Amino acid sequence: MAALQGWAYHRNGELPALLDVSRSSLVRDWDSLTLDRALEWARYFQHLHDRFRARPRLREALGRRLRRGQPSLLLGFPHLGRCLQLLGLGQDGDSLCGNQASGTGDDYVAGPLLSWLQGDLERFSAFCLFLPGSLLASLAGHYSQFSRPYLDLLTSWGSHLLYDPLQGRWVKSCLDKAELSWEELRERLSCLCRGSVLLRGQTQAALKLLKARDGDFKVRGLSVWTDLLMEVEEYLRKEAER
Repeated sequence: MAALQGWAYHRNGELPALLDVSRSSLVRDWDSLTLDRALEWARYFQHLHDRFRARPRLREALGRRLRRGQPSLLLGFPHLGRCLQLLGLGQDGDSLCGNQASGTGDDYVAGPLLSWLQGDLERFSAFCLFLPGSLLASLAGHYSQFSRPYLDLLTSWGSHLLYDPLQGRWVKSCLDKAELSWEELRERLSCLCRGSVLLRGQTQAALKLLKARDGDFKVRGLSVWTDLLMEVEEYLRKEAER
């Protein structure tokens, strides 16, 4: 927790310090508890944005305080509403300083925090469990080096679901484990399919491969991958008909 003590006071005035720490080598020393604390602060900043965005005077005051905290970052009030994205993505094409990383599109290099997350499965799982599926799908759309591990993680979570014939639904194999439910997993996969054509194709291809490996069943209740693929394809059909 010592890595957070430099910005854990003064609240909104310490957003620059939080972003600085998340982009430094200090993140290598963070544990899951520290990560949770950082994400809680990011959500707090987002709450400030939602609460005060319709109050011009408070918006202006908060903006001035942010700029005083770290003038070189060019922070403003709108960045409070994007704190989770800024914390997770690093200095890409929509960065604070306006400096683009080398490459284009999915070739942008993610910040130290993103690389650190993928270095430990427990940290990566905690991060993906904490954030909503829509934001994680946005990350996957921006960074190919995030999309594959994230899809692998969803695959791992899906493999722990068991079909309960009495309930007629898929349930968690261990209720005390922090894994996604059937409904949550379906929502995460649907979010990926709402992304780019490339991301949607990657997600569908992964589900089709898993379905084939599991026996390529055509009816529900025999393979979680068959059922998830059918749900995703039904969702895409409905979206196309709108």
